[in-house]
Amino acid sequence: MKNLQQKNRWLIAAAAVGIHISIGSVYAWSVFSKPLMNQFGWDTKQVSFTFSLAILFLGLSAAFLGHFVEKHGPRKSGTLASIFFGIGIAGSGLAVHLGSLPLLYLFYGVLGGIGLGVGYITPVSSLVKWFPDRRGLATGLAIMGFGFAALICSPIMARLIQSVGIANTFYILGLIYFIVMFGSSQYLAPPESGWLPAGFKEKVAAGKVKIKGDLAQLTANQAVKTMRFWWLWLMLFINVTCGIAIIAVASPMAQEIAGMTPLAAAAMVGLMGLFNGLGRIGWASFSDYIGRPNVYTTFFALQIAAFFLLPSVNAVLFQLLIFLILTCYGGGFASIPAYIGDLFGTKQLGAIHGYILTAWAAAGLVGPLFVSWVRDTTKSYVGTLSIFAIMFAVALVISILIRADIRKLRAANAGKVLDVSAEA
Repeated sequence: MKNLQQKNRWLIAAAAVGIHISIGSVYAWSVFSKPLMNQFGWDTKQVSFTFSLAILFLGLSAAFLGHFVEKHGPRKSGTLASIFFGIGIAGSGLAVHLGSLPLLYLFYGVLGGIGLGVGYITPVSSLVKWFPDRRGLATGLAIMGFGFAALICSPIMARLIQSVGIANTFYILGLIYFIVMFGSSQYLAPPESGWLPAGFKEKVAAGKVKIKGDLAQLTANQAVKTMRFWWLWLMLFINVTCGIAIIAVASPMAQEIAGMTPLAAAAMVGLMGLFNGLGRIGWASFSDYIGRPNVYTTFFALQIAAFFLLPSVNAVLFQLLIFLILTCYGGGFASIPAYIGDLFGTKQLGAIHGYILTAWAAAGLVGPLFVSWVRDTTKSYVGTLSIFAIMFAVALVISILIRADIRKLRAANAGKVLDVSAEA
């Protein structure tokens, strides 16, 4: 491959952010909910199912097309994602124009969801290889874009709907997302074999920088046969299930438990997106210094305390604890690709990441349904919070088990020096 040396890894990261900000707009789906219900008389469940379908196909496509990403590279897979997502969003405009709910499910939920899944994993494998020195920061930057997308896109969508209508809004956004994603994809490429950042090899040789080698270099099919993979899957599933459930019911929960007014609760919900995004870059960057195992153990210890405390604190502390939970929720997404690289290497990181993301698809379906069921059964959100605290206790135990497994594997690998250049 020619001229890879001339590519700037920070521009690679910027291209990744461009893709993730585009596909992350799915989290602003609620902006379309009321306008669609008002225009067509559809109920909340019918409209909300569009979003659930998109998240489901995100997980499925990430799992099934992860090997495509590894085989054909980020440029082709990013182009594929831009086509699916662009057609999915623009096609949603056609569905609205025709007043067809099934077509909306097909375009936004299925086609858009496939674009979401492929687009989500496409830049990650390359980013990890371009940043062997700062894996967490690199993946945190891209996935931060996904977290912040709703904050950026929501006001734009709302104004477009008011000025040009729902269908035209979808047409315009579909074109914009396609251009941004397609253009970003053309710059994506993995580094040449043996590539390291300027001066990095010298720092390692001088002992100024110490990089731990990956535990192994496994294919995706080899990775899924290990307990480490399923422990990661379960940790992400629990983190996302509880986090997405909180997002789904944050406003009514704040009013019921903390006695907040509807207006104050709405303001808190608006700020939750900010902390979700900040957690992605903050925790992922921090993981470069304290290690991914320590970050995940910290996530779960903090959230056990937070969920136990939520029912008994005042409105100010309630909001601070919710914001803390949201940083851990976002940080879990951003830190997982670097954790995968640490445990399984970069040989097929994109495909392994795709398999892991099925936990997100499962949690996206389970979380909101579970919290609603517990609330209806117990007539209170307090019971839900206690159950979540117990779930995080299970996650904490899993994080300790995986740490023990890592120590055992490192001891087994003692004396086997992994070439740092293998990460690139």
